[in-house]
Amino acid sequence: MANCKPTTTGNVNLAVEVAGMRMKNPMLTASGTFGFGEEFADFIDLEQLGGFIVKGTTLEPREGNPYPRMAETPSGMLNAVGLQNKGVDHFISEIYPRIKDLDTNILVNVSGARIEDYVAVAEKLALLDRIPAIEVNISCPNVKQGGMAFGTTTEGAAAVTSAIRKAWPRTLIVKLSPNVTSIADIAKAAEGAGADSVSLINTLMGMAVDVERRRPCLSTVTGGLSGAAVRPVAVRMVWQVAKAVKIPVIGLGGISSGRDAIEFMLAGARAVQIGTANFIDPQVTVKAIEWMADWCVRHGVSDINDIVGEI
Repeated sequence: MANCKPTTTGNVNLAVEVAGMRMKNPMLTASGTFGFGEEFADFIDLEQLGGFIVKGTTLEPREGNPYPRMAETPSGMLNAVGLQNKGVDHFISEIYPRIKDLDTNILVNVSGARIEDYVAVAEKLALLDRIPAIEVNISCPNVKQGGMAFGTTTEGAAAVTSAIRKAWPRTLIVKLSPNVTSIADIAKAAEGAGADSVSLINTLMGMAVDVERRRPCLSTVTGGLSGAAVRPVAVRMVWQVAKAVKIPVIGLGGISSGRDAIEFMLAGARAVQIGTANFIDPQVTVKAIEWMADWCVRHGVSDINDIVGEI
């Protein structure tokens, strides 16, 4: 595992721990917005991050959805990429050797069409000793099979979590969908089935129409809404889930600054992820870490863990 020396600024400790995974600070990057980390190495020192989550990985290669599959919206964006990736074997043979020695946490986002697919990916990744955690995607709205289908019922969430728990020996994070009646119930089901942590929220279902062409902006008609527009919903759901479960909560959804990250932590998040904002400013993560440290100094907080769930 990475050494992950804690981030300290003055007398402020930013180090956190998520179910046994030690992080030098609370900052992660959201899957699908940061490639495999290498794409951002010219802009930031990756080792300054608490960790990064590589793009969604499936058992077999996926071409994703037809174009167009991204559309800008007010204060956000819609995407329907559809988990395009070259498959777990490609990640293991080509990507992992190039990033494994970075002194930060490297997490893999895992998805599948069937529970058996999730398990097979987890079993392959378990052989890699530099992957301290996986994030299980049961919440992607942009695939026709699997993805969100498992994350919209307590039974589905429990079934996939339980199966992966048997195959994965380290920290198991389950990524939750906001497109449900009670996200707290889904979180409790994942916790009961063996999840070590939950991350939320994934994208909200949305749609945009090109009024000149009188056609949907996305080939799939609907897609996942992310960006600043979803942040108040995400904060509310993180707050609800943090009150409902005992396992650590990782917050994401519209975070684009250190101020936003602190908001999520006050609401109950132990760590945070920045996603869409990486497309706008590739240095947003390290800027946010610096702002969080400064905020702690200004507010007399010596350990950032002390503010988690203060609200």
